[in-house]
Amino acid sequence: MPEHIVHAPFPGVFYRRPDPQSPPFVNESDTVASGSVVGLIEVMKMFQEIRSEADGTVAEFLVENEAAVDAGQPLMRLT
Repeated sequence: MPEHIVHAPFPGVFYRRPDPQSPPFVNESDTVASGSVVGLIEVMKMFQEIRSEADGTVAEFLVENEAAVDAGQPLMRLT
């Protein structure tokens, strides 16, 4: 299966879970479908869902939870 990288569409803060008390949207080794929510990016108190653009398995996260990200920065690798 080809590798796919999910990129940040814009700069902000990346979150792996919808709120601090909830489990992460996905974990490493989870299977995701195209269109699945895999994280959030917050910009100026607005949260935007980040969706997978391909089917696959989460091989690794390339940024930490609550890390500042730039537009185009790789967020996670799917295999």
